[in-house]
Amino acid sequence: MGRGDGEPPGTGDAGTAGPAALSAAVAAAAAALVAALLLLRCEDAGSGAGASMAETEALPKLREDFRMQNKSVFILGASGETGRVLLKEILEQSLFSKVTLIGRRKLTFDEDAYKNVNQEVVDFEKLDDYASAFQGHDVGFCCLGTTRKKAGAEGFVRVDRDYVLKSAELAKAGGCKHFNLLSSKGADKSSNFLYLQVKGEVEARVEELQFDRYSVFRPGVLLCDRQESRPGEWLVRKFFGSLPESWASGHSVPVTTVVRAMLNNAVRPSGEKKELLDNKVIHDLGKADSSLTP
Repeated sequence: MGRGDGEPPGTGDAGTAGPAALSAAVAAAAAALVAALLLLRCEDAGSGAGASMAETEALPKLREDFRMQNKSVFILGASGETGRVLLKEILEQSLFSKVTLIGRRKLTFDEDAYKNVNQEVVDFEKLDDYASAFQGHDVGFCCLGTTRKKAGAEGFVRVDRDYVLKSAELAKAGGCKHFNLLSSKGADKSSNFLYLQVKGEVEARVEELQFDRYSVFRPGVLLCDRQESRPGEWLVRKFFGSLPESWASGHSVPVTTVVRAMLNNAVRPSGEKKELLDNKVIHDLGKADSSLTP
């Protein structure tokens, strides 16, 4: 499902575990499939819009104009799948003059393209002590999150709500103008489903901070080849892969498409303080233009 990344340390690979762990993996897979089916029933009333033909044709020029502004950006959750792809795309497009990763540990990169990436290591339990890490960024992308299976219910709420909200508060205080939040299809603070309830609650509370521009992305099931083993997500990907394309695209989306939608949206001007981009808009905007070079 659409969810944040950059999780705390978790459990091992169920493929090499014993019967008990295998049973847990099966239960997790079943729970993930049920959650996916619940998302099939959710409809978002997104306020955002996909790219028009004129905007698509203008994207190369919009990117060039954006580069000329020499903006700085931070990414929360760059160790997760979405954050990792987002960082790669940002560097390939050379959109920002300064790129900073904010996370609980320093990441290692082999490629030269990453040599100028700044990293701020923070303790999310004591974020006030690391306020300086959030200062001086024009744009912020939050892909932070964990799962209930890995962190438990309390841990999930702490990461996906408390860490995200505190990070947003510090970013606002530090001068961030445009805050981008990776949420989920069906996010609703009144939901009886904890995952969707927390996503909806943090959306609303970040909105109260009054960023100059606030973009919320609500993808369906994120399709990716995750580096860690998650049998539940593997089952969900297989499930959506068996659906007709029109159905699958309505309720799932490749991570690369999400990331490109985020960046295409960031470079285009907007007069709205809040943008809510649902799964369909994400598909349209993420596929609007495949030209990633200047």
